[in-house]
Amino acid sequence: METRHLRIFTSVYQTRSFTKAAEMLHTSQPTVSEHIRNLEMHLDCRLFDRLGRSIMPTREAEILYPRALAILQDMQKLEEEIAMAGQTVSGELIIGASTIPGAYVLPSIASTFKETYPGISFEVRIDDSAKIVQAILANDLFLGIVGARIPARKITYLPFTQDELILVCSAKRDIPDKIAPEYLLELPFIFREHGSGTRKNIENFLAEQKINTDQLDIVAMLGSSTAVKEAVKADLGVSIISRHALQDELKAGTVREIEIHGLTMLRSFYIATASKRTLPHHYQAFLDSLLTMVSKE
Repeated sequence: METRHLRIFTSVYQTRSFTKAAEMLHTSQPTVSEHIRNLEMHLDCRLFDRLGRSIMPTREAEILYPRALAILQDMQKLEEEIAMAGQTVSGELIIGASTIPGAYVLPSIASTFKETYPGISFEVRIDDSAKIVQAILANDLFLGIVGARIPARKITYLPFTQDELILVCSAKRDIPDKIAPEYLLELPFIFREHGSGTRKNIENFLAEQKINTDQLDIVAMLGSSTAVKEAVKADLGVSIISRHALQDELKAGTVREIEIHGLTMLRSFYIATASKRTLPHHYQAFLDSLLTMVSKE
């Protein structure tokens, strides 16, 4: 049963006239008559008795009228609620993020966004890039920020911001401030786990120097940048970590940066979304905010 049929029916019922109903609805009298006939055929009953120039509602019309009004009112309320959902930026934003953007980039962005839209609340789910992408593919997340473009046909990646990976050691360790790439083979290395965007980036940068990670002396493989930092500070070995994650330690002098001759390790973070999934309005507003930040850099 179409809502247009019901809207025309209620107008005819109220005016007791096909002609007046047509004028009220800015349509033609034959159109009104056709809709009433279609509704009568659908309900298999007569709704109006045609008495010369006047019409009278039947018992069936008396039953239908209050129900039709209620349906039309519910439809109007539903349309208003949907329209409001498309205009109001409020609700919970669940954002997936790999370790570095999740721990060191997103918190300040979330704070700024919430100042503009107080009705927003945030949950940041931190995991490695591969698992964040998998969660988006499984429709568990709408949006993620990752440190590597994990191959996936149904994921759209948008460049977000840049990061620099740097080689660091404990302040206690005796290593020159600048080394040749081949000197890396002599150092005890602390690495992130497989699937980490940081690890994937490091592997790519070292491959450019003809160094395979299998050639390195890997003394530990840890599941977070925080764990890697603590291991470096404890002098378990050296590691290549995001400069974002090391700002406090570098200022405090608990770790020391080592320059690798001829190698600057710049990488991008990416905004990942499902290619064919429509974002809810508050997610789209957050994505637009992220892209505005990108355009200003």
